[in-house]
Amino acid sequence: MTKASEIRVPANEIAVRPTIESSVAVVGNPNSGKSTLFNRLTGLKQRIGNYPGVTVERHTGVLSFDGKQTELVDLPGTHSLSAHSLEEQIAVDVILGRMEGSMAPDGILAVLDATNLYQGLFLLQQLVDLNLPMVVALTMTDAAVQAGIEIDVDALGAALGGVKICTVIATTGFGLDKLRAAITELPQMSPPSRISVWPELTAAAEQLRAVADDDLAFAESERLLIDGITERNKSFASALSAEAVTKLEELRREIFGDEPPVAAEARVRYNWVRKTLQSVQRSAPKFHSWRTRVTGFVNQPVAGTVGLFVVMAVVFQAVFAWATPIMDLIDGLAATLGVRVGALLGDGAFSSLIADGVIAGVGSVIIFLPQILILFLFIILLEDSGYLARAAYLMDRTMRSVGLSGQSIIPMISSFACAVPGIMATRVIPNRRDRIATILAAPFMTCSARLPVYALLISAFVPATQVGFMNLQGLVLFGLYMFGIVMGILTALLMRKTALRGPKPPFALMLPEFRRPNLQTVLIQLLGRVKVFLYRAGTVIFTVAVVVWALAYYPRSEIIGTEVEKQRQVAAYSLSGPELAEEYDHIDNLASAAQLEQSWLGRAGKTVEPIFRPLGWDWRVSAAVIAGFPAREVVIAVLGTVYAVGDEADERTLSGRLKASTWEDGSPVFTLPMVIGLLIFYACCLQCAATLAVIRRETNGWGWPVFAWAYMTSIGYLGALLAFQIGSA
Repeated sequence: MTKASEIRVPANEIAVRPTIESSVAVVGNPNSGKSTLFNRLTGLKQRIGNYPGVTVERHTGVLSFDGKQTELVDLPGTHSLSAHSLEEQIAVDVILGRMEGSMAPDGILAVLDATNLYQGLFLLQQLVDLNLPMVVALTMTDAAVQAGIEIDVDALGAALGGVKICTVIATTGFGLDKLRAAITELPQMSPPSRISVWPELTAAAEQLRAVADDDLAFAESERLLIDGITERNKSFASALSAEAVTKLEELRREIFGDEPPVAAEARVRYNWVRKTLQSVQRSAPKFHSWRTRVTGFVNQPVAGTVGLFVVMAVVFQAVFAWATPIMDLIDGLAATLGVRVGALLGDGAFSSLIADGVIAGVGSVIIFLPQILILFLFIILLEDSGYLARAAYLMDRTMRSVGLSGQSIIPMISSFACAVPGIMATRVIPNRRDRIATILAAPFMTCSARLPVYALLISAFVPATQVGFMNLQGLVLFGLYMFGIVMGILTALLMRKTALRGPKPPFALMLPEFRRPNLQTVLIQLLGRVKVFLYRAGTVIFTVAVVVWALAYYPRSEIIGTEVEKQRQVAAYSLSGPELAEEYDHIDNLASAAQLEQSWLGRAGKTVEPIFRPLGWDWRVSAAVIAGFPAREVVIAVLGTVYAVGDEADERTLSGRLKASTWEDGSPVFTLPMVIGLLIFYACCLQCAATLAVIRRETNGWGWPVFAWAYMTSIGYLGALLAFQIGSA
């Protein structure tokens, strides 16, 4: 692997890009304050990418201090160098310098939580054995003082082989300048001395190195002895000779016998941790602060669960209530811009492309940005404060009944606003089976894009009568939400019993103390997640919107255009003033419907009508459903055009047109069984290209997205078929 210090910047780039002096890996336990510290050190000088061949994000930033540039790589949180999840494996591979396409670090910035030395020192022992220059950032020292914990920093540094320790408070910035100086000097530091924690393992590692290749590092030989040759390190271990592999198995039998190696390592290392803490840490008698009382209350099963639902209710209320005015403003601005651009460019294909394709396409993405911003803001605040870990803990028993763990609850809750960020949130789930099952369940949650369709159909065909203290329309909407939840849970259960069958994953979680979120960290994370959403979801929906416009616009019929001119002339001869303008709108709307009927989208609707006829749909509904497969947001607009009400009509007018729609024999198209079936179809069907794209991204292939689309479409079709046929009978 190439060291960052070996990189040379071409002469023609020196003026525009500062030289990176070194690369430092930021390593620590989850919830240790690692990401907060990383954000304080790098500010806005950050980049988000992906490690090659996987979906785990790569966060890098530049620390500028004393005229030097140091690259910091924020690795996923890990408890040990024995990885149990994909993200932990990425962290270990980067630390050991075996991640393809990434530089081996010149040094390590180890983040240690002062309030939880017992857990953090386990990882630090392993990091000391890597023989790399290392600096320890002792975070949350203010919380440790409040908890009555006194730490002898000098004694702790000596116990860790003479490593340099900097006490910092990331939320206030205390101690950051001293830490910046230490990080800048890190490549010139000597590695800490090796700790004599496990003499038998140390001797075995040296024996293995003696028979292995010369480039096998001591730390790598230790990990091979503990982890063995697994699927994850097979490519790394393949360089071992047959003699070395035989020696490896022999040494593992001598050291561990019948005891699991990971358990043996935990026993030995935690024994060292306990002895070390007796000499470096003193704890005063605990007192019950407000934080302690809140923690105790929230951790109770009943009270905590009730509190969780209250918090989620507040989040949902904020997502829908706070975002609505901003969404209306964005929608109005996009509509006004489209009208003005259309008037400026006149009639024609180019004008329609810009106004109806580009502007409407971008608007259909940005209009949901306020909801995404608010949802992400709450998730980041809850995560940074330590509450999300408790939510996962509280819901673990419920989720375990369907084969998942408590870590699946947050992605599923996030999917109520949009499945895209919900699916992206599954990265915190270490077990791959759990992760994919959660990804497949997330699109069933009722996202905001379904609401316009629900609102239109419910207001038009469900009477606004009272059922007890509830309105029937509200009851139907609540039922659709619950239906989505049930279908998602049943899908997860079905997957874990069949294709994703396997043992129920263990769920170990360290509950962090409640703490005040850092504003800078929250804003940086919010900005990064919004960029990812706009890039991944926005580009897809934008492209699809333009494609749908082309399908609905072409081919143009000259006969319809000629007929429109004739009708306009007749109207101008007999009408004037407001009546003439109203008649012109009526003629244009009828022409739009006729053009759409003979367009490629209309022809596709008529072609597939026999497939959807058993559901009670005519070609117009079929065309709208086809247009809605890429993005549900376009369904209302397509229905408006199909039913000759134009873009300016409100939902009430569209509702009336839907009610008046008939078959050739005069019977209504939109009967109650048909509407119920249509609602079931939209509740189940996966009509979102952005969601498919994100599933493809998160699963690293097209197999699961295709399966999800086929599975959910089949469920929706079958539900609509049963509802219409049974209801009509």
